[in-house]
Amino acid sequence: MFFEEKSFEGLRYLVRYPNGFFSDRKYPLIIMLHGAGTRGSNIDKLRENHYFMITERYTDFEFVTVAPLCEADSWLDCFETLCRLVRHVTELAFCDSRRVYAVGQSMGGYATWQIAMSMPEVFAAILPICGGGMYWNAERLKEVPVWAFHGELDTTVLPSESENMVKAVNKAGGQAKLTVFPGVNHSSWLNTYKDREVFRWLLSHSKG
Repeated sequence: MFFEEKSFEGLRYLVRYPNGFFSDRKYPLIIMLHGAGTRGSNIDKLRENHYFMITERYTDFEFVTVAPLCEADSWLDCFETLCRLVRHVTELAFCDSRRVYAVGQSMGGYATWQIAMSMPEVFAAILPICGGGMYWNAERLKEVPVWAFHGELDTTVLPSESENMVKAVNKAGGQAKLTVFPGVNHSSWLNTYKDREVFRWLLSHSKG
């Protein structure tokens, strides 16, 4: 796998391509939204995110990953630019627009919920990890499959944040499920990214 560093409207981002990448092929795309610990101006810190460190070991990982760097206090501070970036990358030649997914942890988990509610027509499925959101808008996700994750002992973002969102999506007629890891605190993304079934689940969903 290899990286490129790019910028869109001042928002810097990394693109990681899978092994054996061919520019004339269509690939599933993951929009990966990092947590508060990675925000800032150091894009090398983003390269060391657990998402990349763990999935780098998967030799058959077929996703292209686009990971923007939040240099503001939160994703909400650059949210409109983030949405335009997503539109931009989904129109690139390598992107299979039927298989676009959002994955995010903590602050990025909140942003994953929010961007999917803002652009439900874009995402084939989402993985929000130890996040939460505006559950009163959850009806917008009734056509977007959701698999949420949380640590049982998380005191940074309470598990009820994920529980409320999942319940609201299902009440609206959607397809959402929640995995709570027993004995795990805020770092539930480690368990999530180490489970290959999570990524197989993503690939089982496509638009249209």
